[in-house]
Amino acid sequence: MRKCRLNSAKQVKLIEHFVAGTTARCAADLIGVNRNTAAYYFQRLREIIVYQLDHESHEVFAGEIEVDESYFGGTRKGKRGRGSAGKVPVFGLLKRGGKVYTKVIADASGQTLMPIIEHKVIPDSIVYSDSWRGYNVLDVSDFKHYRINHSKLFADKQNHINGIENFWNRTSDICVNIMVCRRLILYCF
Repeated sequence: MRKCRLNSAKQVKLIEHFVAGTTARCAADLIGVNRNTAAYYFQRLREIIVYQLDHESHEVFAGEIEVDESYFGGTRKGKRGRGSAGKVPVFGLLKRGGKVYTKVIADASGQTLMPIIEHKVIPDSIVYSDSWRGYNVLDVSDFKHYRINHSKLFADKQNHINGIENFWNRTSDICVNIMVCRRLILYCF
């Protein structure tokens, strides 16, 4: 990183801890730097990742795609999932056996989700989703759409969205480790 006062050995160690998933506070203790320095360095690394991912975000997906939305952040107790206060909705597409694309969205309506899907997924691809009403627009689109009703079962042979659900689980674990889940950080995943 340019204009950094840390010597290169400490920078390399911070990057190693960042990749390993160590918290900034723990990395600071292990390396011998101030915890605010480590937190700032980790945040700068996330911003660099966001910048790089923005340049790679023009890639489109084909084949079998899983779509789902999730909610992050907020500290209020009570309602979970859709409708809970203070949460940031995030939409995700996962190409089976490939990459994940996420985007922070205003809401999970069909009007919000369909333009993203049309932009990122090639027509005639197979799209798997849950039974959320925002995906109703996929039934009359250029995609082969399969739904899985989570209230009845989670998988029916190839018809599942377990890959993207696993991604959301791992992402929420990381957000808990870094203690804060801001919109900027969510772009990194």
